Amino acid sequence: MDNAWLIPLLPGLAFALIALILRRTPAVAAAVSITAIIGSFITSLLVIKGVLVDPAVYEYGSRWFTMPGLNAEMGILLDPIAAVMLLVVTLVAMMVQVYSLGYMRGDPGYPSYFAYQSLFAASMLGLVLANNFLQLFVFWELVGLCSYLLIGFWFGKPEAREAAKKAFVTNRVGDFGFLLGILLLQIVFGTLNFVKLQPLVGLYESTALLTGLALLIFTGPIGKSAQFPLHVWLPDAMEGPTPVSALIHAATMVVAGVYLVARAFFLFAAAPKALLVVAYLGGFTALFAATIALTQNDIKRILAYSTLSQLGYMIMALGVGSLTAGMFHLMTHAFFKALLFLGAGSVIHALHGKQDIWEMGGLTRRMPVTTGTFIVGALALAGIFPLAGFWSKDEILSASLANGYTGLYIVGSLVAFLTAFYMFRLVFVAFMKPARPENHPHESPLTMTVPLVILGVLSVVGGLVGLPWLKVNFATYIHFGEVHHGANLAVMAVSTLLALAGIGLAYLMYYRERIRPEAVLERFPALYRLFYHKYYIDEIYQYLIDKLVDGTARVLYWADVHLVDGAVNGAGRLAQLGGLALRLTQTGRAQHYALVLVAVVVVMVLAFGLINPSLVISLGGGGLAWLSR
Repeated sequence: MDNAWLIPLLPGLAFALIALILRRTPAVAAAVSITAIIGSFITSLLVIKGVLVDPAVYEYGSRWFTMPGLNAEMGILLDPIAAVMLLVVTLVAMMVQVYSLGYMRGDPGYPSYFAYQSLFAASMLGLVLANNFLQLFVFWELVGLCSYLLIGFWFGKPEAREAAKKAFVTNRVGDFGFLLGILLLQIVFGTLNFVKLQPLVGLYESTALLTGLALLIFTGPIGKSAQFPLHVWLPDAMEGPTPVSALIHAATMVVAGVYLVARAFFLFAAAPKALLVVAYLGGFTALFAATIALTQNDIKRILAYSTLSQLGYMIMALGVGSLTAGMFHLMTHAFFKALLFLGAGSVIHALHGKQDIWEMGGLTRRMPVTTGTFIVGALALAGIFPLAGFWSKDEILSASLANGYTGLYIVGSLVAFLTAFYMFRLVFVAFMKPARPENHPHESPLTMTVPLVILGVLSVVGGLVGLPWLKVNFATYIHFGEVHHGANLAVMAVSTLLALAGIGLAYLMYYRERIRPEAVLERFPALYRLFYHKYYIDEIYQYLIDKLVDGTARVLYWADVHLVDGAVNGAGRLAQLGGLALRLTQTGRAQHYALVLVAVVVVMVLAFGLINPSLVISLGGGGLAWLSR
């Protein structure tokens, strides 16, 4: 427990060493990065052992800075939720970095890549261990920075640059609401410490204030975990190197939002209306993304929309009130989604950059390890017994049904069918279709296949810790404190039949070709176009940017130029003209001044004459008398 601070520090030091000293030694830079994450993984295992032995919450904090109204601290909070995340982040990051030895070999930015990987791991681990909202927000933003650097790592590629900017800007929208929520928490409760906040939140239970606070905090996960409508950045993030995609999708950036909801679950539990929004938004995102994945042809984009859908599953699980189901699925999903992305990377590496599944085929014989492990990952994602995804997916469905969310249970079951269908559409087309003559695939090196095998094994056995028949399973062993309702055999049977039906339909359509996909497209062309174009969300955003944002900017620009600048410049011009006019009266010649004096007298006399003529006549008579002397 006392060594937990080393977990984020080791990759942080690796980043500093590579960035400052080892930039010209690629092999040494990679070795330092991988050694650091292995050290973090081993330390995490020791910490997790301590959590399992002693379920008490361990917290330590010290003052960071103080200002009127705010006492900021930096600290560590270790509990079962943090323990699960430490395992997931360090394990997957370690597998990704080892895999990158082969995938990124020869890249001119090799040392920088491993430096960014180390900073990414350090940022995520710092986020996991944070004991207060402010510290978590600092690391939250560092994770966003690292995603920008890694998504746009191949900055010479325009698509990668645009994807990095899109991810960064989209997340700023969610982070703005998150920051407002943090500020309001400090104003209302006077502290941002998670442990200190828990008893205080109960004083405002079910109030509108607490509901608003929870929803503001939830805007952060909407952006970071790519929930509708801020999901648009994640599919485009595929432009980065494939190991980066695996890391982002499986263990770091996108699950940070799920982790935040779990960490602040006491806040959401005290605001039932906010929790309802969480549940239904998660369910909608799960179904929304699954329908889009049905029509995509890029292997990484199919997996990206699958991640969106599974993130919706996790958020939905937390929303229906099951911390166990949400964290359990987060853990198992990390194993098989990392496996699937790294398997996709192995295929792309073998086919020299091809990503369209219709340009693949014939991989089963040439790439047996990649094919076998990828199919294991697809089966786990589809929720086939007894693989990891089966147990965590059914935990979510059972929790939804047990807690009275029948509609979300139906949505989750439909998503299970769609997931099995689109994943095995990918498998049958990319791996089992006849080989294309122009392709010459080959199995990847050991540095890439060994992580695939390890993740494949975890995808098989990783869910066994959640066996519902065990007296001590995931929930009780990790001490989440939830009451376990036992196995729901009906839910298991229905979800398994739906998954098998999805695989069977994909088999008939894309392998046996008993059902022509073209016939389905001809029957539902509008629906296909809607799914294929991702519900035109990107186009809607672009239209709003072009018409609303750019239009408003043009109006403001006109107002600035013609009204603001016009008023300021006009005042200056008026003063300048006044100065020019006054300058004409200052010639320095006495006769001019005398002429002006006479003119002024004449004007005054005429003016008085208009007002009082008798006065002018008398003055004129007096003047003539004076002249006659």
